[in-house]
Amino acid sequence: MCKYGYVRVSSKDQNPERQLEALLKYGVAEKDIYTDKVSGKDFNRPRYKALIRKMSRGDILVVKSIDRLGRNYEEIIDQWRYLCRKKGIDIEVIEFPLLNTNQTRDGLTGTFISDITLQILAYLAQTEREFIKQRQSEGIAIAKAKGIRFGAKRIETPECFENSYTLWKAGQISSRKAAELSGMSHSTFYRRCSELDKEQNICFK
Repeated sequence: MCKYGYVRVSSKDQNPERQLEALLKYGVAEKDIYTDKVSGKDFNRPRYKALIRKMSRGDILVVKSIDRLGRNYEEIIDQWRYLCRKKGIDIEVIEFPLLNTNQTRDGLTGTFISDITLQILAYLAQTEREFIKQRQSEGIAIAKAKGIRFGAKRIETPECFENSYTLWKAGQISSRKAAELSGMSHSTFYRRCSELDKEQNICFK
């Protein structure tokens, strides 16, 4: 019997350290911990697949929380049943020991309670993620309604821009020289010129 750990974060921007630390404290050897950094869109988990192929009947898979097994309710339930019933793998959930499948169960009653608990928790995990996304969308909508802009902060146009713009339009200096005098990058300078021309309803190439 071998004990393995699995860590998943939904993107490369998220830090897996909390999950790794929990697994190490739980007694899983670092060499036996498999980590995936995947997007919610693709959900391609090469390390998870490699781990499951390696595990044999009687081995133990440790996860910090049940939502590491899937993106939604259906995936969590499907993976749980596949691992436990088809592969014969035991699962231990650090945050909810009641789900640990290698505990001594009181016959069918214990198994029934475990299955019901799993379905409730998997449903709650998915619902919480949906609530978080909803709150984020609502927060963004409220912020936009108040005039708050998202993304990179717009570079302020320097006072000398219009003078450089006038010289460039008159053909006295190049656009790159005008950008340099304005203290702006060439692309930013040209973008500001385009915006100013649109305001003045002037067309130029």
